[in-house]
Amino acid sequence: MSMRTPIDLSVDRCPDGYLKNRDDWSEELAYKMASEWNGLVFKDEHFSVLNFIRDYHEEHQVTPDVREATHFLIANGMDKKEAKKYLFKLFPNGYMQQGIQLAGMRRPTAWCVG
Repeated sequence: MSMRTPIDLSVDRCPDGYLKNRDDWSEELAYKMASEWNGLVFKDEHFSVLNFIRDYHEEHQVTPDVREATHFLIANGMDKKEAKKYLFKLFPNGYMQQGIQLAGMRRPTAWCVG
């Protein structure tokens, strides 16, 4: 597991680094949060998934799990195997840990990682 180096982001976050208020999120903040993850190469292509997470939450009032993210990528032209590999490439420490955090979501109290 990659170590995180906390940086001053001037936003209220829980001890695990998740935002307490999703309205504090911005693309600039996502870049700053990504810099805490050693080994994460954060690029503009991440925002397709991050914006999906935020839009899904806005519509359904629940954070999308990896299955919903995979379905989003499939709907945008990837096959299932390719979509899962792509998510792991974007978020090598895991969609639920890195993806959800970088999208500015609060830490889910319970989630399925299967």
